[in-house]
Amino acid sequence: MRKRSGWWILPALAGIVAGGNVSAEILTRDIEYEHEGVKLKGYLAYDSELPSKGKLPGVLIIHEWWGLNDYAKRRARMLAELGYAAFAADMYGAGKVTDQRDQAAKWSGELYGSPLIRSRARAGLDVLANLPFVDVDRMAAIGYCFGGTTVLELAYSGAPVRGVVSFHGGLTAPKSSDYDQIKAKFLILHGADDPFVSQEKVLETQKGLREAGVDWQMIYYGGAMHSFTNPAADGSIPGAQYNAKADARSWEHMRLYFREIMQGN
Repeated sequence: MRKRSGWWILPALAGIVAGGNVSAEILTRDIEYEHEGVKLKGYLAYDSELPSKGKLPGVLIIHEWWGLNDYAKRRARMLAELGYAAFAADMYGAGKVTDQRDQAAKWSGELYGSPLIRSRARAGLDVLANLPFVDVDRMAAIGYCFGGTTVLELAYSGAPVRGVVSFHGGLTAPKSSDYDQIKAKFLILHGADDPFVSQEKVLETQKGLREAGVDWQMIYYGGAMHSFTNPAADGSIPGAQYNAKADARSWEHMRLYFREIMQGN
């Protein structure tokens, strides 16, 4: 292993993903790092041909409350196919993944409402920023469910990202002490029929973003519930259901948003 700027980085693990008409090779590798004594292992994906043409915009991905599983890694590869260096961070600890709701609630509950949710996400962002082929002036973050909450909190902390995207995330408002340090723009993609996020929370979040004077937008998807982007959300958890139309539309909305925020200064 080699060490760069305080992070331990594993040698590349070859990984090739077919991307429709994309002929380039998508390389993937695990990256080990630490935060406050906890060993973490994230997942990096990028187009092998692009670093030779200049530095890449970087996107941090924060997983659902299940942990850094195959779903988050698939999203990293999809972003790599779009030309981004995508790093799926680990918020729990190396290998901590579950399909049990009680366990997921316990792990995520240790971070919700704690300063740790911001600093652990920032550790993942720092890994991305320390990669030599990533343009630190063109970084963003996306998150799903628990990860959607996390990227909002990361942005509220003043992290150097151009924008964040919350996919069916739990919504939290910035604190008044956050207002002056926020650098990011916000895109919140929300299921109009999500029973896990109250209208009170929606309005509270919108109020906080207005008061902070930041650039934000929120898109509702009619008929969509929680976890609408994840095909594994089969309704066995009431209120969490995949919606193919909302999934496709939200991904396209993210693409357009990135096209806007990654250009210029």
